[in-house]
Amino acid sequence: MNLRRFDTVGPYLLLLATCVAGWLFKAHCGASWTGDEQYITGCYSDALPFWGLRGVAAGQLPYLEARIEYPVLTGALIWLEGMVVRTIGGTRGDAFDFLLVVSMVNAALAFAVLWLMERARVPIVRRWCWAGAPPLILYLGHNWDMLAVALAVAAFLAARRDEAMSAAALAAIGTAAKLFPVLLLPLLGLKALFRSGDGWLRRIGSAALLALVAIAFWAMLNAPIALRAFDNWSEFYTFSRERGGTAAAVWEIMATQGWWASDIATRNLWSFVIFAGGAAAIVLIGWRRHGDALWVLFTPVLAWFLLTNKVYSPQFDLWLYPFLLLTSRRLWPVAWFVVGDLAAYWAEFWFFASPGGAGMGVTQEHIALAAAFRAAAMLWMVVDIVRHPAPEWMVAPLVTPRRATSPRLEGRPTPAG
Repeated sequence: MNLRRFDTVGPYLLLLATCVAGWLFKAHCGASWTGDEQYITGCYSDALPFWGLRGVAAGQLPYLEARIEYPVLTGALIWLEGMVVRTIGGTRGDAFDFLLVVSMVNAALAFAVLWLMERARVPIVRRWCWAGAPPLILYLGHNWDMLAVALAVAAFLAARRDEAMSAAALAAIGTAAKLFPVLLLPLLGLKALFRSGDGWLRRIGSAALLALVAIAFWAMLNAPIALRAFDNWSEFYTFSRERGGTAAAVWEIMATQGWWASDIATRNLWSFVIFAGGAAAIVLIGWRRHGDALWVLFTPVLAWFLLTNKVYSPQFDLWLYPFLLLTSRRLWPVAWFVVGDLAAYWAEFWFFASPGGAGMGVTQEHIALAAAFRAAAMLWMVVDIVRHPAPEWMVAPLVTPRRATSPRLEGRPTPAG
């Protein structure tokens, strides 16, 4: 196998190994947990409790017959995965089989992301980094966020190709799976509104059309359920508004350290105000560098959202990781972020085991240290992406080269990568 062929096939082989490792990481505890093993060994997965507690085993329709605290597209995926288990396994199908199907679907989505990166000519080093991503091992079988991640990556790369309508549609569909892809939509709208070379009427019309496309795709997926079972459909939004927070979120850390104890309403208000103000600053400051490619700012806006939100569940790092690979000028801060992700993951789960008498000895202080280490990497990359031009390969036109001077160098990153 020549080197060029290996650069094409190699990342897919590594991703296969990574997905197998991710499956083994979650599956080794089996279909049920004893004691605190799901926290001590890190094998916790939402799939296992969902099988019995959300009507999946019984084949109940999400929202219409069962409560699901996820947006509708994710709820549909959960039901379809359950149907596969019930169809193939019959009465013998159990939570372990469901975990297997969930992991296999997420693996397929991870392969789709790699294919999108290859199609977009993302440098081979970045594709290797996705193929061997530690977050994929941690979260492949954790829950269903890979669906929104894949759709968000597709929307992001469509924006890079200057296919704004496709990007808006994909981001809206992704928002029907998880909320975070919606953060790309304002950037697409601003890009259309301030596009050079067009008159104001045409620019306003383009921005309005993008908004209509996004609303139409989101409504197409949500309206049928919302009209028939509004209370269950709105469970995701109600749950998000009413939950207090998670152990690794900045608001919970401030409360446990005695710096600022706030009620839920106060957290909701200030997390929104600080996020909105910071996101506006990111766009305004980054406009000079990225005015022709505002979609690049999706990465720092998403990172800022995670840092300021009252909820920072462990798998949220999987949201950010592919976009760090796509937009970060250097890879060492991405490695810094991954180390922080690993530290925060184990600190949080071992903390959950400690009150149960497992003797892990992890406290909120350990979680705060791990979260601060991860946050420092995220803040560094927010500033770096905003202040510096995007990597040349990310903003260069997608044209097919007539001839590569060296098969090994074709698609390689710039020296800054």
